[in-house]
Amino acid sequence: MASTREITFVQALNEALDYAMSVDKRVVIMGEDVGVYGGVFGVTMGLYDKYGPERVRDTPIAESGFIGAAVGTAMMGLKPVAELMFIDFLGVAFDQIYNQAAKLRYMTGGKVKIPMVLRTVCGAGIQAAAQHSQSLHAIFIHVPGLKVVMPSTPYDAKGLLLTATLDEEDPVIFIEHKMLYGVRGPVPEGPYKIPFGVADVKREGKDVTVVATAWMGHKALEAAEKLTNEGISVEVIDPRTLVPLDEDTILNSIRKTGRLVVVDEGYPRASFATDIAALAVSKAFEHLKAPVKLVTPPATPVPFSEALEREWIPSTEKIMKAIKDVYYFKKP
Repeated sequence: MASTREITFVQALNEALDYAMSVDKRVVIMGEDVGVYGGVFGVTMGLYDKYGPERVRDTPIAESGFIGAAVGTAMMGLKPVAELMFIDFLGVAFDQIYNQAAKLRYMTGGKVKIPMVLRTVCGAGIQAAAQHSQSLHAIFIHVPGLKVVMPSTPYDAKGLLLTATLDEEDPVIFIEHKMLYGVRGPVPEGPYKIPFGVADVKREGKDVTVVATAWMGHKALEAAEKLTNEGISVEVIDPRTLVPLDEDTILNSIRKTGRLVVVDEGYPRASFATDIAALAVSKAFEHLKAPVKLVTPPATPVPFSEALEREWIPSTEKIMKAIKDVYYFKKP
């Protein structure tokens, strides 16, 4: 069995890309500053020197162009990993994603496959302001033909990226929260894969179910730990992949606890949080002991001010309050 050591989220992603490129020469990387510079957050550091400019390509600042190129190279049999520097830039290239990458396999009756990965960065927390801080994963979830991955730990990041890069034949949107890049955790030295559509119960509990994504999962775990002092047992579920979604794990937990809180950094309307709430009331309504609570930011752009941004982001305290609201809820 491969030995395990603690590394950062960034290092885990880098190891996954390095391994994938070493075992499959069809894997290529493209994007802004991914080559010589090693990526804005250092994820592709060292890969340009190791694999050369033919396989690690710096592109112009033209997201529509290089994401379109990724779709084309995937159609021709390569396995491109394109980096969209910030998820906020998806509007520049959205036609290439939702009208081309997502639909071509369906429209060709399966004759054309699109084994591409689009890595991108989401999330607030570093005062990057409204155009570099959004969490827009719900937009991708809405589009049939796309798979959407959102890891929260270094272990999950490496295993899921290896699955996306080496095994998937459909386009994968791989979303990395910028506040997780420095998070450390145990990761095996060797390769391993995590299957899509399998959620992870990060903490078992019996009183309240919390479904939380990415950075919010860490805040949910902190809230759950603090609430043990009040005798509230919280189960925390990380979906890991939003499409495909492991409905069974979520629903089984709701049937056990009878209470649900969803924590997500996406905007509140037509969101991943509302999607999970709809799942609960449509498939486990008779088990609910309290109304479903959602903990999300307000429906405003992300503030630049540090104080306002801190208030905008769902906090551990807000999560604790939502958990206590559903735990102590009494029907009139």
